[in-house]
Amino acid sequence: MSDTFAARLRRGDRLVGSFVTLPALEVAEVMGAAGLDWLVVDCEHAPLDALWAQRLLQAARIPGVIRVPDGHESTLKHALDTGAAGVLVPMVNTAQQARAIVSHCKYPPAGTRGVGIVRAQGYGLGFQEYVAQANEATAVIVQIEHITAVENIDAIVAVPGVDAAFVGPYDLSGSISRLGQVDHIDVLAAIEGVRFACERAGMPLGIFAGSAMAARPYLEKGFTLIAVGIDAHLLGQAARQIVQALE
Repeated sequence: MSDTFAARLRRGDRLVGSFVTLPALEVAEVMGAAGLDWLVVDCEHAPLDALWAQRLLQAARIPGVIRVPDGHESTLKHALDTGAAGVLVPMVNTAQQARAIVSHCKYPPAGTRGVGIVRAQGYGLGFQEYVAQANEATAVIVQIEHITAVENIDAIVAVPGVDAAFVGPYDLSGSISRLGQVDHIDVLAAIEGVRFACERAGMPLGIFAGSAMAARPYLEKGFTLIAVGIDAHLLGQAARQIVQALE
């Protein structure tokens, strides 16, 4: 149990990962072999469903978290049944939302997660072992990406069962009419408000960064759950660098 992704997250290990958005098993395999600690399979913005998410997790062979499109019970159930190490839930703006998400992710009596014979428990072959430890081994990460969430952050991070808060700087910037201006003073102030609240609560904190250089300041400030870049964008950047180098 001590080596699960959820356990490492809760004890504050530095976890550096990236986003997977392309429906190509080879991409997840390459990303998983690159030395990253974790991957986010993006089912919110990418054209990926639960089946594709499961296949990408199988190819990656490192802990994978699914960013679900919403916090509905059926959505979370399908994501966790793939065998994901956890879920990243977008637009969590209130403690009430956070409590419902936690309940959907936990088996009874801690929550309301339904039981099925699925990959997560070896298609039934490891059923008892999985259900005995799933509540503890499943990471529930709420995404803080709206100014309303910032205003409610103390209540959100106080919800039992929430394992980490993860800042989405781009949507957060849009919620204060600064879309894309992630380095604007108002956006940075909102992020600092989240950071201070997480420090007070002892809550692990993460963020998306477009590059390693952009991620470094957050690591220095105590952010421990970092997702750097997106597979398609990383590929495009590498190709562009080749073109520019040979002009």
